[in-house]
Amino acid sequence: MQPQQSFTTFPPAPASYERPRTRTRTVVLSLIAGLVLGAAGTGAAWAINAHANSRPAKGTPAADARAACEALDGFDPAKYTTKGSAGEIAFNRYAAAGVLSASAAAGDAKYKELAQAIRRSEDRHARIFDFDATVMKDLDQAREICRGL
Repeated sequence: MQPQQSFTTFPPAPASYERPRTRTRTVVLSLIAGLVLGAAGTGAAWAINAHANSRPAKGTPAADARAACEALDGFDPAKYTTKGSAGEIAFNRYAAAGVLSASAAAGDAKYKELAQAIRRSEDRHARIFDFDATVMKDLDQAREICRGL
């Protein structure tokens, strides 16, 4: 007879059972964190965009003032005397800024300063036929007023 060999049984390694559980938990927590951050980012972007795109009602002095500022934004004095469509665009934007700002001031006195600044630049330009430092100063003042609206 031979001596019997004894077999030692090792308990299963606990790490092998903990690892999948930890990995699953990490993935689930990462997904939840991603959803929460994504929702927060989307909500913030939505709120900012909604505020940025809020426009005054059409036909109001505020809408006219905003339109005057948009026309002034697109106006390039250097193109005013250019032949062709670039010159026509500059001419019409300058004129539109003046007319719309006057309309806004007629409807609400708080836009009077904007209308006066644009009107001063137009009057000076009509006298000297150039965008000199005085005309540009008035245009810059009007643009500054627009930034404040």
